[in-house]
Amino acid sequence: MSIKIINGTNDEANYVRNKLIEFNSKQVPNGTYEEINLCLKDDKDEIIAGLNSAICWNWMEIDILWVEDDHRGQGFGRRLLEEAERIARAKNCSFIKLNTFSFQAPVFYKKYGYYEMAVIDNAPLGNKHYYYKKDLN
Repeated sequence: MSIKIINGTNDEANYVRNKLIEFNSKQVPNGTYEEINLCLKDDKDEIIAGLNSAICWNWMEIDILWVEDDHRGQGFGRRLLEEAERIARAKNCSFIKLNTFSFQAPVFYKKYGYYEMAVIDNAPLGNKHYYYKKDLN
């Protein structure tokens, strides 16, 4: 048998993700996995902000929260975060976790009740990589 390592396509990456979800479901049968992806669009139907996340078992994991540079400071990030929290509560999530960099939004997340669980220095070099959690009790 010949085995080779390749740089996988999006389809191949999704295949691997789905196989892990399938494996996890056998270990914790009452689990769930559901992607929750939110967008804010302007009157031209262009995306100006978005939040990508997934519900895994009893939590939501926010992967990306982004706001277009010209629209920052107008409450769009807050609106997306609040909607994600509303959805997480409605789906009986106990907490939300996410990560951010020192040059992104650590102060923003603290403002909305997220607390630091861990930090990695020099990731990327000269910066910090933060891991946050918010309990939804």
